Amino acid sequence: MDDETGKPREYDGAAGGWGSLSGLAKVYRREHPDGALATLLRQNKARGFMCTSCAWGKPAHTHAFEFCENGAKSTIWELTRDRCTPDFFQAHTVAELRQWQDYDLEMAGRLTEPLRYDAATDRYVACSWADAFQGIGRELKALEPPSVVFYASGKASLEASYLYALMARVYGNNNLPDSSNMCHETTSVGLKKVIGSPVGTCVLEDFEYCDAIFYFGQNPGTNSPRFLHPLQDAVKRGCKIITFNPVREVGLLRFVNPQNPLQMLTGHPTDLSHMYLQVRPGGDIAAIMGLCKHVLAVDASRRSHGDEGVLDRAFIAEHTSGFETFAAAAGQASWEDIQYHSGLRRADLEAAAEVYLAAQRVIGVYGMGLTQHVHGSQSIGMLVNLLLLRGNIGRQGAGISPVRGHSNVQGQRTVGISEKPELVPLDKLAELFDFQPPREKGLTTVEVCEGVRSGSVRAFVSLGGNFVRAIPEREAMEAAWQDQALTVYIATKLNRSHLVHGRASWLLPCLARSEEDIQASGPQAVSIEDSFSHIHGSVGHAEPAGPYLKSEPAIIAGIARATLAVNPRQPWETWIDDYGRVRELIEKTYPDQFHDYSARMFNKGGFYRGNAAHERKWKTKSGKADFTAPTVMSALGVGDAPGRFHLITMRSNDQFNTTIYGFSDRLRGLEGSRMILLVNPADMARENLREGDRVSLVTDAGDGVSREVTGLTVTAFDLPDGCVGGYYPEMNPLIPLWYHDEASKTPAAKGVPVRIRPA
Repeated sequence: MDDETGKPREYDGAAGGWGSLSGLAKVYRREHPDGALATLLRQNKARGFMCTSCAWGKPAHTHAFEFCENGAKSTIWELTRDRCTPDFFQAHTVAELRQWQDYDLEMAGRLTEPLRYDAATDRYVACSWADAFQGIGRELKALEPPSVVFYASGKASLEASYLYALMARVYGNNNLPDSSNMCHETTSVGLKKVIGSPVGTCVLEDFEYCDAIFYFGQNPGTNSPRFLHPLQDAVKRGCKIITFNPVREVGLLRFVNPQNPLQMLTGHPTDLSHMYLQVRPGGDIAAIMGLCKHVLAVDASRRSHGDEGVLDRAFIAEHTSGFETFAAAAGQASWEDIQYHSGLRRADLEAAAEVYLAAQRVIGVYGMGLTQHVHGSQSIGMLVNLLLLRGNIGRQGAGISPVRGHSNVQGQRTVGISEKPELVPLDKLAELFDFQPPREKGLTTVEVCEGVRSGSVRAFVSLGGNFVRAIPEREAMEAAWQDQALTVYIATKLNRSHLVHGRASWLLPCLARSEEDIQASGPQAVSIEDSFSHIHGSVGHAEPAGPYLKSEPAIIAGIARATLAVNPRQPWETWIDDYGRVRELIEKTYPDQFHDYSARMFNKGGFYRGNAAHERKWKTKSGKADFTAPTVMSALGVGDAPGRFHLITMRSNDQFNTTIYGFSDRLRGLEGSRMILLVNPADMARENLREGDRVSLVTDAGDGVSREVTGLTVTAFDLPDGCVGGYYPEMNPLIPLWYHDEASKTPAAKGVPVRIRPA
C-alpha cells in the first residue's frame, strides 16, 4: 500500500515495452543459455520450433521476433547451462530436496541421465535406459491395468501423445487424464454440450474483422502475451473490448508493443479496454444475464413500436433450440439479483450491452476465470447464449474463443488422450493395431486423486508436468501418493512431483522441443495444435543438454516394448525410427482432419483441421446450437456468509503454470515473496488488518476438514469486496478435492471459500 495515499499498490506502466525486455534479460543473465538467440529467432516460425509456453496461434506472416516475454523465458529456462546430474542427487537425499522451494529445484538445471529411486539411501541413482525400461515394464506387468494412470502434460507433441494414448489402451485402460482436466476441461464439456464442438470456433483471422470483443477471466499480459498484438490491432481499427475480470490486469488496460520502435521510444501505450468491469468471482453468469436481459428488452421495445428488432431471428430459427425458454428465464431474472451476484451496476451492464448491440461481429474470449467454478459449465452456456442472440457464432469476425494454456493441450485430446472412450475411434484402433481397446471410462484428475487416497490407484506414469504440485489438497495428496507401487516421471527438469514417489520410481530425462531430435532416419520433426485448431510442424535445432537424453516418443516406445506383448501390428521401434510413420497412423485414425498430414504441417500458419461449429454444423443432441437457462446466478459452489471470502488463485508475471522463473509480479506491482494475500482496503478495515500483517487462510467449505496455508503477508490490492487473491500453486492446499465443476470435475480454483485467521 502507498503510505501517503493509502491506495493499493499497482503497476503504472504497460504490458510489453521495456519492462518486458527487462524481465527477459534478467532470466537470460541468470541462465547463460547456449545458442538461445539463434533458437529464439526460429521460435514459432516455419521450419523452426513451436513455443512450449501458451497455445496462442502462429500467424502465417511472422514478426522478426515471434515470441513473447514468457515464451522466451520458457525457451531460455530449458536451454540453461546448468545441469542436474547424478552427482547432484548423491549430494542430496529426496527428503532434503522436499524442503526446497519450487524455484530452487528447477534452478538445479537440466536432467541428464535416467535415474532410479533407491530406498536404502533415499536418493535417485543413475541407471541405464535398458535397466529403466526393464524395471518399469516389470512393475507394470505385475499390476492390474485399471490401477495404473497415464497422465500427460500439455507440452507433449501430437506424435508423442498419440503413441502414449495407444500404449495405455494396449496396456488395458483409458486412464488418460491430462492437464486439461485441471484447467480447460469445462470447455471440452460445456461447449460440446451447447454447440457440439469441444473447442473454440474462431480462427486467428477472425480478430482482424471483429467489431467488439467481450473478454472474461483471462489475463493475456501474463498468460498469453502474443495475444496483445491482435488486440492492439483490433483496437486501433475501432474494435471495442469489454473486459470482465475481478482483477484489473495491466495486460487488458494498456500495451506498448516491443516490436514497434515508435512506441518503444515514446513509451506511449495503446489503451485496450473500452470498459473494464470488475465482476465478482463466479459473477459472470449474472453479468452475462444482465447483458442478455438488456438486449432482449431493446428488441422487444423496438418491435413493439413497429421497428425491426435487434435479434438475428433468422439465425435463431434455423440454427438454435431453446430460445423461448432462455428468453423467459432472462425476463424473470431480477436486476437486484443480477447486480448482487455480479457486483456490477445495472447502468454499466446496460452500457456494455449497447456496445454488443452496436457491433456487427462479436467474439467472446474467456479463460479459467470463467470456467474454474462449481457451475463453470453454466458460465460457458451463458456466454454462448449472448453470442447466439445476434448470430455471432459461425461467421467471419465472430465466435467463441477460449484461450488455452499449455502449448498442445488441445491437440492431445484431438489424437486420443482422453479418459472418455466415446471420444476416441476405438474400432479404428482395433483394426489398425490388432487388439481389443478397453471400453470402460477412465479416470479424470479428480478421480485419480480419489483413487490414490483409496488405494485403488497403484501406479502413476507422467509424461511431463508437475501433477502433485498442481492438484487440490496438495498436503493430503502427497501423504497418500507415496503408498503407490510405482511412479514414473518423464521430464526436462526436476520439480516437486518427482520427490513425491512410489515405492519404485524412475525419473527419465527427455529432450526439450527446441533441441535436435535425431533418430535412425535422421533429424525428426514433431507437430502441435494451437488454440485455433491449426496444426504446426516443429523442428528443434539446439544441441541437446546431454548425450543420454531421449525424445518423448522414444521413451514411450521403450516403456511399451518392455511392458506389452509382442504384436507385429505394433512395431514400436520402427515408428520411432521415423516420426513420419506415426503421422501416417494419425492420418489413418483421423482421415478427415489429418489428410496429407506431413505434407501440410509446415504450411505457413499451419493447416486447419476443421471445426463443425465454425461452419454452423451443430453436433449436439438437438442438431442445433442450444440456448440454456442457468439454474443459478452465481457460479460459486459455496455462497456468501459473514466473514467468508472467496479466493482467486493467480499466476504471476514470472511463472508459467507451476514453473517459477523468479519472484517479480511486475504487472501487478508486486515483488519478492509469493506468500502474500491480496485484500482490498475496505475488507482490510473490516477485518482489522494492516498492510504487512501475517495471517493464515483456512478453507470455509463447511465439510469439517481442516485445510490451512500459513505465513501469508497481507497486501492491499484492488479487488471486489469479499474477494481475496493468492498465488497458484501455493494456495492449492485450500481447494477441497470435491470442489469442482459439476459437469467436468475441473477444480474450482477461482472461487474457493476461505476465512482469514490472524497469525
